[in-house]
Amino acid sequence: MKKLTIAIDGPASSGKSTIAKEVAQRLGIAYVDTGAMYRGITLALIEQKISFDDVDKIVALMKQIKMEFKIIEESQHLFIEGEDVSEKIRSVEITENVSEVAAIPEVRQHLVSLQQRMAEASSVVMDGRDIGTVVLPNAPYKFFFTASPHVRALRRYKENMAKGLTSQSLTEIEAAIIERDRYDSTREHSPLRKADDAILVDTSDLTIDETVEKIIQNVEK
Repeated sequence: MKKLTIAIDGPASSGKSTIAKEVAQRLGIAYVDTGAMYRGITLALIEQKISFDDVDKIVALMKQIKMEFKIIEESQHLFIEGEDVSEKIRSVEITENVSEVAAIPEVRQHLVSLQQRMAEASSVVMDGRDIGTVVLPNAPYKFFFTASPHVRALRRYKENMAKGLTSQSLTEIEAAIIERDRYDSTREHSPLRKADDAILVDTSDLTIDETVEKIIQNVEK
């Protein structure tokens, strides 16, 4: 099989990770959740009480910590220093802080380099906010997901309820998503935007299977 490089970008809760996982599974290739990597760094900074303004300490931390993905029971888990942090990185605290950490140039440089090496090593489906524009600008298959803030907030709300996370109301989640969209699309380094050659996919009214099929059809045609 030829080497495949598939980039999927989009705002929070647009369905990127869910669809990217399914596409990777269908095609039998690796899935790289870049958002989890930024969340992992955010978790490490918070746990070690390192200020988001202390660039020297942030760089030192990134150089020393070991971060890796492992597949457990067909599900991808993120490990930091041998600890499975897959649940921790989805907390409200991490969600509220990850955009600020992701906007730090040194963090982006470190993780983009790591992500590019992963894509060079094998066929991948990679999702994030700057995959098609910065990380893998030459990827032959690029998609940009979108959905209304309300639809995305409802998805996040249902995910939280399923996990027993009830601290945020639907209204609060929608307000946070709108603010994150603004922050992600206006930040100085690698802002969220659709690559000129990316295919726009509105997931608002599509099922998971319908969206996966749309991606697969474009890759296989």
